[in-house]
Amino acid sequence: MKRRYTVAGGAVGATVAAVLIAVSSGVPAFSAQPGTGHHGTRAAAPASTAAAATTATAGGHAMAGMAEQPAYGPNLDPGESDQVSPAVQGIAPEHSFNPGPDQVTHREFQANCYMSHHAPDDPIVYPGMSGAAHMHTFMGASGTDAKSTTGSLTGAAKTSCITPGDRSGYWHPSLYNGDKLVTTQYKQTIYYKSGVSDFRTVRAFPQGLRYVVGSPTQTEQQFREHPGTVEGWECGNSANNWQIPEHCTPGSYLNIRMQAPSCWDGVHLDSADHQSHMAYPVVEKNRRVCPAGHPVAVPMIEFKMAFNVSGDMTKVRLSSGTDHSWHYDFFNGWDQPTLKALVSHCINGGLQCDPRGFDQYKPGRGAALNEKYELAS
Repeated sequence: MKRRYTVAGGAVGATVAAVLIAVSSGVPAFSAQPGTGHHGTRAAAPASTAAAATTATAGGHAMAGMAEQPAYGPNLDPGESDQVSPAVQGIAPEHSFNPGPDQVTHREFQANCYMSHHAPDDPIVYPGMSGAAHMHTFMGASGTDAKSTTGSLTGAAKTSCITPGDRSGYWHPSLYNGDKLVTTQYKQTIYYKSGVSDFRTVRAFPQGLRYVVGSPTQTEQQFREHPGTVEGWECGNSANNWQIPEHCTPGSYLNIRMQAPSCWDGVHLDSADHQSHMAYPVVEKNRRVCPAGHPVAVPMIEFKMAFNVSGDMTKVRLSSGTDHSWHYDFFNGWDQPTLKALVSHCINGGLQCDPRGFDQYKPGRGAALNEKYELAS
């Protein structure tokens, strides 16, 4: 069924109207006016960025009305580089590896994080440019904003994730119901999985790695055919929708899942398009392996987001535009020993773990973390 949009009044109405015009022409667009939600007025881009609010062209983030994406220049701490040296080498997989019947289905652990705050910032795509992005919903390290660096994440006072060692930055376009920002007190699930067949070869992310999954300008076909599995919009008994359903069973949650690339080039912590340093596995001899140019297998992140909205959904929309503009960002701020312990115990060990690194189906294998979700001293 064709998706219906109802235009609200005021600044939000102007924004939605701009989206409607853009969708009809096939080009996502946004009003230059600020939008409002129940958290207050959305801040307009500062003069230095608003003057450049033409069209962003790099990294698949081209959007009229948003600040022009700056030349590549990531937020770095003093002495920090966007490259690691020497290069990290991948672990060669064994094509004959047969994990056995007790390890064939899962090799993962969860990060459970609550929504933290909302802001029109993106420290990866618009580093240092406060208010230059569409509205994002953040999870993880407290205070993540346009100026966030590896050091500010790892040194954050707190995290909205239940694992204290996870001070990563996670963010995605905000969801609105008309002019009301949709929030939820339910903890969200971010899976860390193996994207390759030989899960023993997966390494922990290097500190400071950052990337973008998907694009706000992707077409519906690109969304459907995304190289990482996308389950589409779901609620109640309605599943695998490429547009937000017009009605969801009252009391249900709107869900969406999307997988990130899980192969790293071993050198770059970021790239000009925020994606080229990462790649999805390829299939060789019926096995998923990392391609030669991206030989390091790292955890495959999968966002599973749940939004507390149901009933009439005709006014539900993403801050990034069309329903298929769903995407998300990741900036690694984990405590490295904690992350390595979870990767080793759960992913390399072929377990299906909760955030403690405990597999309830294999209790004899123990947990990676203690009852406080911390490494034992």
